[in-house]
Amino acid sequence: MLSVPLSQVDWMSGKSILVVCTVAALASVDLSRRIKHQTTHLLFATILGTALSVGIIETVQMILSPDVSDNSYAMAFAFLVLILAWKLLFGPWETQTKTTVLGTFLFWVILETLWSEDTLTRSVHVIAASIALVPAAIWCVLFLKYHTERLSAVLLVFFSGMIATVPILFYDALVKRSVEMQFFLFQIKPESFNQISQNFVSDTLSSSLGVHAVLASSFIAFLIVGLIEEISKYWAFSHSAHKLFTSIDDVLQLGVIAAIGFSFAENIVNPVYFGGFVEDYLLHGAAPDFAGFLSNVLGRSVLTGMVHIVSTGVLAYFMGLAIFANSYVREHHSKGLFFLIIHFLHRVFRFPETSIFRTQMMVTGLFLAVLLHGFFNFIVTLPELVSGNPHSLRDILGFASPAFFEHIPFLLLPSLFYVVGGFWLLTHLFLSKDNMVERGHIVTTETLVVEEETE
Repeated sequence: MLSVPLSQVDWMSGKSILVVCTVAALASVDLSRRIKHQTTHLLFATILGTALSVGIIETVQMILSPDVSDNSYAMAFAFLVLILAWKLLFGPWETQTKTTVLGTFLFWVILETLWSEDTLTRSVHVIAASIALVPAAIWCVLFLKYHTERLSAVLLVFFSGMIATVPILFYDALVKRSVEMQFFLFQIKPESFNQISQNFVSDTLSSSLGVHAVLASSFIAFLIVGLIEEISKYWAFSHSAHKLFTSIDDVLQLGVIAAIGFSFAENIVNPVYFGGFVEDYLLHGAAPDFAGFLSNVLGRSVLTGMVHIVSTGVLAYFMGLAIFANSYVREHHSKGLFFLIIHFLHRVFRFPETSIFRTQMMVTGLFLAVLLHGFFNFIVTLPELVSGNPHSLRDILGFASPAFFEHIPFLLLPSLFYVVGGFWLLTHLFLSKDNMVERGHIVTTETLVVEEETE
């Protein structure tokens, strides 16, 4: 007879009760709104989100199981099914419905994660999530003051930012299990970003340019990580909130909220961040070290949180310029202003100016976001890569520099650049009059042409 530990039975019972209460509450809200003749789809969204969540969770568990991972053809098929379910998760629903679908997905993922953990790990994650929610809320309040947004829109993009961490975690799990996927004509085997960068450096840079292999491979690895994270945030954000944009400010502000959601989830799922702080400073030792805990939480919340906000904020700003390219270019033409390079390409190759402008803005935004993200990750690990493990500004510049540089931490400079400089930059963009102009909702027609409709 199969025996189940009493603690697990209690947790399973609690899980069942929580699910039943949640579904009943949503059904009650949905019914009450319908009685008042208000359009609502909460129950539909909950059922849809649950179905997609179960499908995605079961498919991921099947992919990561040893029986299936040894079959490269089965892995490829399961991966395609997973992509389809993932796209359905960001379907063409209205804001409230999509928010409920994504929220339901997060609910089931979190519940499944906690269910599979032991009591101590579960407690650590709950404490870490509760603490990480505080700086996330503070960041949201700071940036929401520039432009009022509906609560459903804020929750939607915050959830999308959280969910943007899922593909990265899934890829990392595939790398750890050395999974191969056979698509008949080609084969895919995910590799770690460090391995990719090391192969690139050893095959190209170290032989031709003579650069330091460790520094070069580390910098390239961080650029790849930045690229993957920014693309993941961009995809989730753009597919969830594209119907909400009426101005460049909207894109910028909601992009920042998505970055805060991503940072919040990253602080919880990464074992060396908030969960590690809880274990090291609160649960281990004779007495909790609250000072050490708060200093690490504050540093992580302010500095690395701002890196995500600035990087994705810059990407969102250029994304807003690309989305409203027609009206933005038209406004500049009405003022007698022209974009020289774009105007030149238009005159020579007869490409539409708005198409060139839109492409240039997206490429520029992604390039700057990846560079900002990757450079920070590289610069904070530089002392560990350089001999002598330098930590002060004088250690980096050499003893010929002024003596007081010895008392200035090396990380102070990037901290000031990203926190102070980044906050000033985003504030400047928010207060720009061109960005505040209401340009209307984006409407996608059946011919797949994006038009701008003025309210």
